[in-house]
Amino acid sequence: MILDRRGPWTAEEFVGGTTAKKFLRDEAKILVIGAGGLGCEILQNLALMGFTNIHVIDMDTIDISNLNRQFLFRESDVGRSKAKVAAEFVMTRVPGVRVTPHHGKIQDHDNDFYMQFNIIIAGLDSIAARRWINATLVDMVDPENENSLKPLIDGGTEGFKGQSRVILPSISACYECSIDMITPPTAFPICTIANTPRLPEHCIEWASVLQWPKVKKDIKLDTDDPDHIEWLFREASARASEFKIEGVTWALTQGVVKNIIPAIASTNAIIAASCCNEAFKIATTSAGWLNNYMMVTNLLYTGDDSIYTYTFELEKKDDCPVCGGETASIEVAHDLTLEQFIEQLKGERFKLSRPSISGTSGPIFWQEPPALYQATRGNLEKLVKDLVGNSPMWSITDPGLPSASLSLQIGFK
Repeated sequence: MILDRRGPWTAEEFVGGTTAKKFLRDEAKILVIGAGGLGCEILQNLALMGFTNIHVIDMDTIDISNLNRQFLFRESDVGRSKAKVAAEFVMTRVPGVRVTPHHGKIQDHDNDFYMQFNIIIAGLDSIAARRWINATLVDMVDPENENSLKPLIDGGTEGFKGQSRVILPSISACYECSIDMITPPTAFPICTIANTPRLPEHCIEWASVLQWPKVKKDIKLDTDDPDHIEWLFREASARASEFKIEGVTWALTQGVVKNIIPAIASTNAIIAASCCNEAFKIATTSAGWLNNYMMVTNLLYTGDDSIYTYTFELEKKDDCPVCGGETASIEVAHDLTLEQFIEQLKGERFKLSRPSISGTSGPIFWQEPPALYQATRGNLEKLVKDLVGNSPMWSITDPGLPSASLSLQIGFK
């Protein structure tokens, strides 16, 4: 019925009828990135909405802890590829749908791979992966080829909260434009962990950050190894008992060391429905799509009886390092040291982790290799204004950057 006639919000280019249905069933090619809690819901919805050519990519294998919310998997699937199992399940349940799995990283594929899709939906739990796919799709846009613009629908959940957004690369605000909206991960002061723990999380951090390197020395902590988690659990439990702290469990230990964000199945369902609704509207032009960001608070289990949503338009930033037409710039104080400047780069605006800096005359501070680190570490105590000199344009590289480097114009307050 939706595609058989026009509605009050139907786009002008809407054709409907047989043409729209044929495109949906026979021509539209959708890529789903992530086959976790959100990805499983998205795959199911797309298949039931009429999309028949779906691809899914995920680098993870199924863990027993996934089964409470990633409903396409069963206990017998533990250890297998999420993408492959999800594809098999959907094709078994929905005849006529073809789901092609790709087990691996999104970075393993080139632009030609992503160019084949009409729409890309991301159900990721990684900021770095979101930044990478966003930058890749922006870089793919060719003004002379309208088919090179691939709409990106991004969904994310955290407990009872979630968001969905529509990104039209190079046209609307991209993911990098809003990087400063991301909530920084919880960090506990070392002095509290070492001397005055008050929470079970403090005891777990003590076991992983301080006790593991002290006792295990050269053995690298593997957060996917149950034996390693068990050791941390026992150490954290003993620490908690010493300070009369309750609440240390095996699951909490795993959650803290792996930075697992609690997942609520109903929130995943709500956000997945929003993402797939946007995909349907874009594919069929049956209604205008989201412009461009929606926040959701799922109140179903918090004593209320409704869902709160708020929609607004994120504005594109002129100095966005990915989609902006201008060079990114930053203003710093005259008495700022390079070490303090690096801490600013790790903050809300750029979200870098281990930045290395070069100027027109060569390296200013490099994290790697060790020889260059030793040669440039002395600059950390120097003032930025003295290091800039007459060359205020610096090149920043970092593992968290979606592109090879960031060109940054340095100014002073």
